[in-house]
Amino acid sequence: MDIYSVIKEPHITEKANVQKEAHNQVTFKVHKRANKIEIKKAVEALLKTKVLEVRTVNVRGKKRRMGLKMGKRPDWKKAIVKLAPGENIEFFEGV
Repeated sequence: MDIYSVIKEPHITEKANVQKEAHNQVTFKVHKRANKIEIKKAVEALLKTKVLEVRTVNVRGKKRRMGLKMGKRPDWKKAIVKLAPGENIEFFEGV
């Protein structure tokens, strides 16, 4: 898989900000079929940081009601990336 299609976008929430400050972990939305090795290589190549560990979570889309019909948000995959001590990503510093 191409490294540019692995990482879709950063996932910025209150919990992600706490993890970033306390444990030096950042969270990304990634391609559904990407594995941990591909995610690690993509983060190290694109963001030029050293990655220690990658955890992945398959997030199920919530069911939503639209009028009389039921709908569903799409499923997606989340990757929690632990950076090496002293490493940071400039994109997350202002958040």
